[in-house]
Formats: sequence, structure tokens, C-alpha cells
Amino acid sequence: MNREIAVVAFAQTDHRRTSEELSEVELLMPVLHDVLARTGLRTADLDFVCSGSSDYLAGRAFSFTLALDGVGAWPPISESHVEMDGAWALYEAWTKLRTGDADTALVYAYGKSSPGSLRDVLTRQLDPYYIAPLWPDSIALAALQAQALIDAGDTDEPALAAVAARNRENAAANPQAQLRGPVPQGDHVVRPLRRGDCPPVGDGAAAVILAAGERARALTERPAWIRGIDHRVEAHGLGVRDLTDSPSTRLAAEHAGAFERPVDTAELHAPFTSQEIVLRKALRLGDGVRVNPSGGALAAHPVMAAGLIRIGEAAARIHRGASDRALAHATSGPCLQQNLVAVLEGDPR
Repeated sequence: MNREIAVVAFAQTDHRRTSEELSEVELLMPVLHDVLARTGLRTADLDFVCSGSSDYLAGRAFSFTLALDGVGAWPPISESHVEMDGAWALYEAWTKLRTGDADTALVYAYGKSSPGSLRDVLTRQLDPYYIAPLWPDSIALAALQAQALIDAGDTDEPALAAVAARNRENAAANPQAQLRGPVPQGDHVVRPLRRGDCPPVGDGAAAVILAAGERARALTERPAWIRGIDHRVEAHGLGVRDLTDSPSTRLAAEHAGAFERPVDTAELHAPFTSQEIVLRKALRLGDGVRVNPSGGALAAHPVMAAGLIRIGEAAARIHRGASDRALAHATSGPCLQQNLVAVLEGDPR
């Protein structure tokens, strides 16, 4: 069934470095209330609910069931969950609406990194036989990728600093950003990455509402139509990959229709400055494309929600008429291992 699906509402928290005084439910509930209020919908009006989070961050199994208290699981709802960034929950919800099994869907994601050591937790994503026993953390692996780019002549440390400065300057007008304005590059965290090349990891949540066809037009003045969406994955072993390129991003973009016509905006989930270099090349983004007007993941990076936020930020620009055709990207895993690309458009003006 070829149904038009759109993002009709987006909300997110004011991201912070720590929210230890709040439970996941308390972190999430204001966002859910906000996104529903933007459409006038109630929980009972939703045909499907899908969430993204990580039990490893929460430190307990089936932690997402507690967050359902914020949604309201009674009367019974049609619900699903992915142990991934919320962008992949949106993909599942989009598929559900495309089949005609639902007309509206709520997608949300959240992450609390403050209670533990995120750099240690993310090692659980690695190949358990060859890489995980070496215990390389997320920043060390990103530094490996950055050094490969420098060795290939694709970038250098001043160019990486310029990426950081531009993203954080863009974030100055974004009330949800953790960091605003200039941030000193600082000392090397893991060479060649300095403090300014790394994301300000913190706690946060985000939610979007999807709707199909005329239902979308009834819920918002200018829906952000998802013209294409696709996700692909690289080989699990880092040693068999070219870390200076992202074929999975390029393939996902091709299948999502990103290369059919130019985009005016791109929201890239690039937690490290070096990863923006890789993504710009893979997505063929020229100087005429506004990249990360929200500030991107270098301004606020709530793990498990940052990819969904890229889709939400792109959709929000279409809602308010600041963009006509936007690309949104989400990633998961080390060194851009898994990549999702969505293309969103507004109705002609």
C-alpha cells in the first residue's frame, strides 16, 4: 500500500548533562504531553506506539516497560520497542502506517547516561570475540576514524575545529542545546580528537507523531512528508572497513531518494567532528546545503534519542516553512556502523 506518511509534531527535552533526580518516566512525561498537545490528540487516539531506548544504559532488563507508565498502557495499546536509537523506532512505526494497520503513531526515545560510564557501556556494542575484549571505548574508536581521515588527507585538526565551531554557533538559538556558542577545543581526549571534537553527552528524551494521508493534513498546517527512508549496516569487524567512507549511508540515501533532487537542509547525527566529514562525502552535500542548523549532536547528544531528534529537527523546519526538502540521518554503533537516512518534504508553497 503506497500511503503518504508525515511527521506532524515533534518535541524534546531541554537536554542536560545530568538528571539524576528524575526517573525515566519523569524525564519522558513532559515531552509526551508536549507532542500530544501540538496535535490535540490523546493517548486513546493513537493507533500505535513505538519506543527506542537501551537496557544497558538503564542497568536493568526490560526497562522500557517502566516508561510505558508515562504513555498510559491502559486501556491496552498497540505497542512495540527497539533496543536502538529512536530513529529506528520511527522506521518501524512508518512501516506499520504504510501497511494500513494504523493511521497515527507516537514514537519516543530517551536515554540517561549520567548514572554510569557511557564510554564503558558502549563497548557492549562491539564484536564480542575480537574487539570487545580489548575494551576500546567510543572516543578511542572515533579517534581511530579521525586519524584515518587525516592520514588520507581528507581533513586536519583545524578543519575539525571549524566543524565544531559552526555546529555550536548554530546551537546558540536552540533552547534545547546543552552547549551554546564557542567551546574551546581544549586538550586532546584521545589524539587527534580534542574535547571540542566530542559530544556533550547527557540525559534527554524526544517524541514525534506520525500520521497518514488526510489525517496528517488535519493535524498540522504543513506536514513533513517522509518521501523515503532506509537503513543499512556496515560489517561488524572494524578491520574490514574503510573508516574514511560510509557505503551504508550512501546506499541508504540512494534507496531513500536523497539523490533524486537537491535538499536544502541536512540534519546529520555526527557525534564527533570527524564523522561529519565522512557523512558529507557519502551524502554528496554541497556548500548550498544548510547542515545541522539545530547544532546537531555536537551541541546536545542524549544517547538513544539523538538520531530521532535529527528527524524531528528536520521536520520542524518544514513545519515552520524554513525548509522545503530536508535530509535527516541517524547512526548507531562504533564509527558509523549502522546508518538510517530519511528524506522529508513539505507541500509546495
